[in-house]
Amino acid sequence: MEYGYIIAGFIVGLLVGLTGVGGGSLMTPILMFFFSIKPAVAVGTDLLYASITKTAGIFAHGKLGNIDWRIVKLLSAGSIPASLATIIFLRNINIDSTEAIATIKFSLGIALIFTSIAVLLRTKLMTLLAEGEWIQPKYVAPLTVILGIILGGLVTLTSVGAGALGVTTLIILYPHKKLTTIVGTDIAHAVPLTLVAGLGHASLGTINYELLGVLLIGSIPGIWIGSHLSARVTEKWIRIALSAILIYVGLKLVLA
Repeated sequence: MEYGYIIAGFIVGLLVGLTGVGGGSLMTPILMFFFSIKPAVAVGTDLLYASITKTAGIFAHGKLGNIDWRIVKLLSAGSIPASLATIIFLRNINIDSTEAIATIKFSLGIALIFTSIAVLLRTKLMTLLAEGEWIQPKYVAPLTVILGIILGGLVTLTSVGAGALGVTTLIILYPHKKLTTIVGTDIAHAVPLTLVAGLGHASLGTINYELLGVLLIGSIPGIWIGSHLSARVTEKWIRIALSAILIYVGLKLVLA
């Protein structure tokens, strides 16, 4: 079984390296469907997994000047309190109950469907928004905080949203920012968010540390290889395939 976890970590890491998407979107469903891990444990373990794997991204993007720390602060002002509030909510319910499991699965399914749409439309959205300013500047900062609140709750409950949904919405809010800056900023925000959410899940006892270590054994080389292959592979078809998988899994969770 440990070899299966290593392979799963490698595949997810490879996709993250190739497309920048797929961490929480794929790892949590894989743990639930293929390894029968409880939803809450799959989410909690994946959150710490994401925090660790994306930490390296902060240093890489930071050195290249690809992080807008003002946006990170605005997002965090909404996401961190929302994450803590979600942990408190989870603490006050029976997280292993049928109702809680159904809620997590349904929320995860909805998040995956929106993520798949975001993955598919990102390039077209960037082209469309390049034509002008769609949102008045005075609304950008409060909308960024609201985005943080949504991501904080969604990521803590499902482990999904910080990547594709965060990047896509930031492209809408900041159409004149370079994509590298948007991605770097999103990663910089995702690390503290997933860390806070992961530690919150640790306090709930919903993290499998042995599983976390085995997943990292596979994912770290997967991300490295994927990053180096990204320039040689047609990303368009990978994104289409990834979106199809996310929609299928999302619908399966919502309709279950």
